[in-house]
Amino acid sequence: MKICMIGTGYVGLVSGTCFADLGNKVLCVDKDLKKISKLKKAISPIYEPGLDDLIKNNFRAKRLDFTDNIEKAVKDSQIIFICVGTPTKKGSNLVDLSQVYNVAKAISKYIKTYKVIVTKSTVPVTTGDEIERIIGNKVKRSLFDVISNPEFLREGEAIRDFKYPDRIVIGSNNKKIFKKMELLYEPLIKKGAKFFSTSRKGAELIKYASNAFLATKITFINEIANLCEEADINVEDISVGIGSDARIGSRFLRAGPAYGGSCFPKDTKGLVSIADKFKTNLSIVKSVIKSNHNRKMLLTKKVSKILNNKLKNKKITVLGVTFKANTDDMRESSALVLIPYLIKKGAKVTYYDPSGYKSDFKKNKNLKFEKTLIKACLGADLIIINTEWDEFKSIDFRKVVKKSNFKIYDMRNLYNPSELKKRNLKYYSIGR
Repeated sequence: MKICMIGTGYVGLVSGTCFADLGNKVLCVDKDLKKISKLKKAISPIYEPGLDDLIKNNFRAKRLDFTDNIEKAVKDSQIIFICVGTPTKKGSNLVDLSQVYNVAKAISKYIKTYKVIVTKSTVPVTTGDEIERIIGNKVKRSLFDVISNPEFLREGEAIRDFKYPDRIVIGSNNKKIFKKMELLYEPLIKKGAKFFSTSRKGAELIKYASNAFLATKITFINEIANLCEEADINVEDISVGIGSDARIGSRFLRAGPAYGGSCFPKDTKGLVSIADKFKTNLSIVKSVIKSNHNRKMLLTKKVSKILNNKLKNKKITVLGVTFKANTDDMRESSALVLIPYLIKKGAKVTYYDPSGYKSDFKKNKNLKFEKTLIKACLGADLIIINTEWDEFKSIDFRKVVKKSNFKIYDMRNLYNPSELKKRNLKYYSIGR
């Protein structure tokens, strides 16, 4: 099929490249000329394992191309995916849909033959109705259908998630569209993906509800971890014990820092704003948002406790600053609260992340970035493991720190406390 993806951010680029890898002809559109130029050289603007090679292979095979010409993309495509950003508006829970609606207006100028217009961006309920209205002001209703096809891609696992999805959700008010979309996703359905069809508003809400539920699981186990620390219980035993119940499941029950990234923070807020619009009180989701916000400072203040409230001139090394491993995404990362706090208290902070230097910290003084783990850890008084990169799972701490008296704060529970105790290391973790 001939497809165009409008927006080459995380969702648009990964999905477009994977659609091309399934044999479709894909044209990715973006107004950022520098980004398009890099993509034509197979240079990905995002950090995602395996994506560079996939772009290169499909670009060379002429199944994948990049352009800033939205007119050509719309005219040459059968299916048009809207994959632009839907951030939270500053100072509120409302979703900023300006990019989505601007795309809808642009699309409406060039539709001359029938098109399926797919919202892949995460959008509130009724957004599809508004897109349909915008395009319908310029185009005959017989020439287009607007459907919802939410993505369920995890950063760092996105290619696998696309190729081996749990389910494919299609929301349409025109049942004839389901067969067309089933044909598009047929290679994945044959591998076991469940094809689920619903109304357009149903699909829009499925995405928000999914992310809110996963955020709730993370927040729940983090609160249980707080109780475990006070009651001298190992939170990992609790996670296994409740996660073994098929009704609950073990995924997203790992205690650690507050959730972050591009999805959970904005989507929980977005869901609350939808509920407010329909005069419905989502008290559980509101509590999740509040608890997650508080957790960032709770764990940050624990650092002070570990160092007996003596942070001034202490050398603290933070390993990993992204919100999770295998991504360069800094959005809503706990490190954005942790590091400025430590600096304000007079600590000398060094950080290392496998995805490289972060401009997010360029205004912070007394902060140093090191290109290697060994250099970052040398002479540290405290090592904080903030992100669960594989590189951090087998560190010989005494060898890299090269001093006798130092402490380790493992926010991801990567190490066995009893093993480190045997080696006379001062080790602190979460909920145990």
